[in-house]
Amino acid sequence: MRFFGCPILAWLTIAGAASVLANEPTYSPNVAADYPDQLLWGDTHVHTSYSTGDSYVAGNNTVTPEIAYRFARGETVTAWNGMRARIREPLDFLVIADHAEGLGLAYEMRDGNEKLLETPTGQAMRAAWEVFDLDPTSREALLDFRRATRGPLPTGIIQTIWERVIERAEAFNDPGTFTTLIGYEWTSSGAAAGRRGNLHRVVIFGDGAEKTRQIVPFSAADSPNPEDLWAFLQRYRESVGGQAISIPHNSNLSNGEMFSRTTFDGSDPTPEWLSLRQTIEPLVEITQQKGDSEAHPVLSPTDEFADFENWNSWAGVVADASAHSCCPDRRDPDFDADARREMMRGEYVREALKTGLDFAAEFGVNPFQLGFAGGTDTHTSLASADNDNFWAQYPNTPPTATRPIDRFVPGWETPLQWETAAGGYMAVWARENTRDAIFSAMQRREVYATTGPRIAVRFFGGWSFKPEDAFAPNVARIGYQNGSPMGQTLDGKGDAPTFLIAALRDPEGANLDRVQIIKGWRDADGELHEQVFNVAVSGARTLENAGSVGSTVRIEDASYDNSIGAPTLSAFWRDPDFDPREHAFYYARVIEIPTPRWPAYDAKYFGSTLPDSVPMVTRERAYTSPIWYSPN
Repeated sequence: MRFFGCPILAWLTIAGAASVLANEPTYSPNVAADYPDQLLWGDTHVHTSYSTGDSYVAGNNTVTPEIAYRFARGETVTAWNGMRARIREPLDFLVIADHAEGLGLAYEMRDGNEKLLETPTGQAMRAAWEVFDLDPTSREALLDFRRATRGPLPTGIIQTIWERVIERAEAFNDPGTFTTLIGYEWTSSGAAAGRRGNLHRVVIFGDGAEKTRQIVPFSAADSPNPEDLWAFLQRYRESVGGQAISIPHNSNLSNGEMFSRTTFDGSDPTPEWLSLRQTIEPLVEITQQKGDSEAHPVLSPTDEFADFENWNSWAGVVADASAHSCCPDRRDPDFDADARREMMRGEYVREALKTGLDFAAEFGVNPFQLGFAGGTDTHTSLASADNDNFWAQYPNTPPTATRPIDRFVPGWETPLQWETAAGGYMAVWARENTRDAIFSAMQRREVYATTGPRIAVRFFGGWSFKPEDAFAPNVARIGYQNGSPMGQTLDGKGDAPTFLIAALRDPEGANLDRVQIIKGWRDADGELHEQVFNVAVSGARTLENAGSVGSTVRIEDASYDNSIGAPTLSAFWRDPDFDPREHAFYYARVIEIPTPRWPAYDAKYFGSTLPDSVPMVTRERAYTSPIWYSPN
């Protein structure tokens, strides 16, 4: 945990006072606190050269998991393109989530894994790899290699490679300073006939080598059905006494499948299905480099901030020898508006939260009771989410003068690079920087996501908060003593719930524009609703007429200043339209003042001129995990 020497953070937590004054990290928990008092920052979604089918074949064949760990903890490393790279501020924890499908195969073949080459499957893969290695620009060679590595591997080989993954994580795990959580990505392409819908999950274990080496990763080659993944993780929890969760990501690219109201095969869900999903998936990755999944203007037309880093098009995902469209182009004028809206209801997190209220009312179980995670999903091994330190989503699009207007996959009909975001991170409120503490916070949803900035946020709900509590120096203690933190459920009491929100800007970043609470609820007729409330704004503006904060961005030199906005914002808020009979959720959204977007930094560095169509300004933000209200 690092406070950048900023004593105002004591406003959010009493912990780490000595480290604040000395500008040093601390491990020892605050013995006076009986609540989570350390704010830890991490990336739960990093791909390295062990992701065979995309990271490795796209050029990241030298930046190993070891280098990814070293970069995340603050060391200077050499990127895949030979440039020196360093993160601005070290992370506190990291999950390397390489794809289980073909995990480490290309790197192990290049490294000469003898066990792999002893098998006919391994020999076929090696032959395909050699052809591709001779001409990595050949689309045919790439497709042949991907086909060769798609099928299941002998268990012994999988175990050998998985052991190496575990060994590296154990070697870099340093409790109190830098935590590594063992994980991988399960990469299913969905169930929709004739097209593909992203159903990808990041799998994270709360355990070390002793338990995780007793299994091998369950991959989409074993089953493309997420229900089978949940069953596998539940068996792991029961058979070895382990801890494991899966985190859906890029629901915005799922063709409406991620938050479907039915099971994978189209059946109605059972109470057992709902309960298992709720148990295994307490979090969702709400923001990352391939787009933000919080909300969309089509679904939330009255939310002025809903149009943030939406990936509205995606074509050219390769399944076999020919490319085909995986997802309809949301900007296509021939795409039926009603079909578009209905599909998108299964893609965006705010809609999922509302759908979850339906399940809660009918079954008493909410499978979409989701806390918010953020991750980069970088395939470069470099876990940087800063706009001024954006290395790329894939290694075949390194920083160049033309990068923003190049295709996402060079030579293929895919989105332009400027559509890629520089985000995001997960923030965790924990007692200490250890696996147990961080994983526990994930399970209880006391985590939140940002699009990159390290904005500190506290969010509490309860029945007895007072307006002055929001400005107390011990707001965290008041919040825990008299209410519940983000991620929890308030049981019905009849009175309108009250909320405390306290936010502090990234000490190295931009001031804050406003804090909002997003409410979703289900009325007595079963209709679902949402509303956005401004609860704190900077400057002399009012909540009712917040207007625009303005902008200090100078695109020509990719700069801004903090002459507008506020370094801290806090608020007490009571729901003015509360009905104790209605299921509801509330989460806080913190918006920064405008800042330069990564293409502006590229243009400045390379001295290039970009078309007006390239967005050069962004409004970065934080999303707290929700607090739910359940009637008695």
